[in-house]
Amino acid sequence: MEHGSEIPFLREVVIFLVTAGVVVPLFQRLRVSPILGFLIAGILIGPYGIGRFADQWPWLKVATIPDIEGVSHLAELGVVFLLFMIGLELSLQRLWAMRRMVFGFGALQVIVTGTVIWAIGRYLGLDGPAAIVVGCCVALSSTAIVTELLVERRRLASPPGRAAFSVLLFQDLAVVPILFVIGAFGGGDADGLLPDLLLALAQAVVAIGVILVAGRIVVRPFLRFVGARRNREVFTAAALLIILGTAAATSFAGLSMALGAFLAGLVFSDTEFRHQIEADIEPFKGLFLGLFFVSVGMSIDPAFVASQPLLIAALIVGVFALKSLLLMAIAVAVRQPLAIAVETGLMLGQVGEFALVGLGAATALGVIPTDVSALLVVVAGATMAITPVLMPYAEALGKRIEARDLKHHVGRLDARPEVDDHVIIAGFGRVGRLLGEILDHQKAAYIALDVNGPAVASLRRAGVPVYFGDTSRVDVLKRAGIETASAVVVTMDDPVAAENIVRAVRRDGHKVAIIARARDRAHAERLFALGADEVIPETVEASLQLGEVMLRGLGLPQDAARTIIGDLRDQERAALEDFRRPTRP
Repeated sequence: MEHGSEIPFLREVVIFLVTAGVVVPLFQRLRVSPILGFLIAGILIGPYGIGRFADQWPWLKVATIPDIEGVSHLAELGVVFLLFMIGLELSLQRLWAMRRMVFGFGALQVIVTGTVIWAIGRYLGLDGPAAIVVGCCVALSSTAIVTELLVERRRLASPPGRAAFSVLLFQDLAVVPILFVIGAFGGGDADGLLPDLLLALAQAVVAIGVILVAGRIVVRPFLRFVGARRNREVFTAAALLIILGTAAATSFAGLSMALGAFLAGLVFSDTEFRHQIEADIEPFKGLFLGLFFVSVGMSIDPAFVASQPLLIAALIVGVFALKSLLLMAIAVAVRQPLAIAVETGLMLGQVGEFALVGLGAATALGVIPTDVSALLVVVAGATMAITPVLMPYAEALGKRIEARDLKHHVGRLDARPEVDDHVIIAGFGRVGRLLGEILDHQKAAYIALDVNGPAVASLRRAGVPVYFGDTSRVDVLKRAGIETASAVVVTMDDPVAAENIVRAVRRDGHKVAIIARARDRAHAERLFALGADEVIPETVEASLQLGEVMLRGLGLPQDAARTIIGDLRDQERAALEDFRRPTRP
């Protein structure tokens, strides 16, 4: 026995940790998604990369992972922890609110896409069972890659993010009947498929109900008992026990482990322990999810791709384009805006990880030919690999379409409003809305401008005087009546955008007073230099307010604390005076 062989997957884990330590910093430095880096690393260290030459140069075995299947089982924990974290962000109430999207939009995507792929498969010569299995598998997208990218780009809560997650959630639910169908075809028991399938679905529904009910009854008291020990390691172990135990329970019930972890997250989301659990589980999720992406890359055979480059390239482009276009059409059919339909379609054009599981099972049972399975595995891996590259472009295209559509539906300043001596609020986020409430309370007129189309449309329906417009454009400011305005208040937290607005106003020669929000002292200096009349550095002001509260907490009288902080505030303002432009005539 070799030294260290008593620890399963020790070499694989060491290789992965070395890869993670190199890949993530390198791709972050290059501003490329680490997911793509893990996929590329998987190709390199897998049996089809440098592992192909391990027999000629045995020393290469030290740097390669030949066992795809073993690593894949370990890597599945990445998807488990990812779905748990997603469930933790949701709640049963929010999930119930998404039911129409999940069981409407999601179900239509799987049915329509699967049917179209089935028809194409039959046309290309596949027999009935093989075409059905291929259609079902190709209809599935990658929960792991898409949700991780949405979280990474902070888009999970956006309308396209919610739409994509609804589809992915139904696809995860559909894995169970798909695997059941594959097993029935492989066992030659297709005649009794429908009754058995309905029975399996009924068992799945019961299992989900039992997990949710039992979780709500048991989990909170159990965690309170463990938390009372005030031992963080024990608490983390208890959380891992519940997550993996629930995943194992759903696996025994015929459901996917990822779905069980998602249900566990839903249970945890309603407890007071949610934030502590999220902090404890995050490192496990990141490591195992990285290992999952490496395992996906290991399944791609570059030599196989090189042997049939045109066919495989055509399949990759064709599958991605077909799935994307079908999903866009379905989204429009269920009355989703075009911008959401386009972005969601491009996000979900890949073939996902559960498809690899289904294709592997179908190949082992002889349901689909080995050569067809090999082609589809490469297509799945390649489409997953290009998704991180396409995601920023999908988001940009969606926003561009949204902006174009909003010009026709959101109130624009096509004509100057009949108002004078008013305040123009540039940016109507949290700060801008608070200022609007203050002005409303004082019965003072104002016009707000913002480029967040959905927010503008919603606020206008509530009667708020806000318009869709880019305040860095002089023509927009003129339509807002800048010639007769009493002040322009710049509220956005984007330093560049704030500077562009001040620059545009002063460049056009307007003498209106400009009051600007600055991120810090350096930003305030730049705004003063550009011509702002008053600047509030938010970090300085927040620090001064915290300082006043701190002094009062130390026992100083309120007036004394306020005087000390007032003197410091005056010193800060005096230090900024050197950057103020000369007084305008």
